[in-house]
Amino acid sequence: MNLTSEGHRVAVLAVDPSSSRSGGSVLGDKTRMERLSVDPRAFVRPSPSGGALGGVAGATRETIVLCEAAGFDVVLVETVGVGQSETMVADMVDIFCVLMLPGAGDELQGIKKGVLELAELIAVNKADGDNVARARRAAADYKLALHMMTPATPTWHPPVITCSGLHNTGLDDFWEQVCMHRRRLSETGELTERRRDQQVRWMWSLLDERLRRDLRSAPAVCDAVDDLVGAVRDGSTTPTAAAEELWTRYRRG
Repeated sequence: MNLTSEGHRVAVLAVDPSSSRSGGSVLGDKTRMERLSVDPRAFVRPSPSGGALGGVAGATRETIVLCEAAGFDVVLVETVGVGQSETMVADMVDIFCVLMLPGAGDELQGIKKGVLELAELIAVNKADGDNVARARRAAADYKLALHMMTPATPTWHPPVITCSGLHNTGLDDFWEQVCMHRRRLSETGELTERRRDQQVRWMWSLLDERLRRDLRSAPAVCDAVDDLVGAVRDGSTTPTAAAEELWTRYRRG
């Protein structure tokens, strides 16, 4: 809402986890964003992850490009929040922000290399009421943890801030850090190079997905897959041997 009031057009791509049993998703983001979802300068699109890994949906990259082409100058991607393995979104965006909660026991998690190793901005949210002191302690812990890690870029050391979405405090500082990051990487040429690298990784991910679909639909694979799945299930062969057999059949055509 702060951004739209300043004249920005904001697209929010919110990814919800899909149930591993039913495949369904709640997709309740627009319901929670009561004011933003009716703002004429905003577009909110909840999408199911559909089993895609990395905290995003299968077509998130394409949706970002579409939103940019439609005139949205700020695109926010909210991932499902899968923790240490949530790294795929870093290959899609200009700045990767990690949101943390105070007093949630995840300060120790912050010391682990993983998602924070790629973070370019860390915000401890819900820094209000009785949580203010806990939020400051958590921010101090994350700052200490970041000193043990190599920054994603040598020209930018990830800042750690506290904020409160409920009371709209610290969000101006958050956006200032985002703009400062963009200016810094634009001046050094890293932003252009990052987008070029992301395009190449996108190409490879599309090829990986196409190979996966082609392998599953290949006649030689389809003829043997049921028997091999049964053999793996009853223990008469190993998953490694079965995968090797399917791959050999696929290569033979």
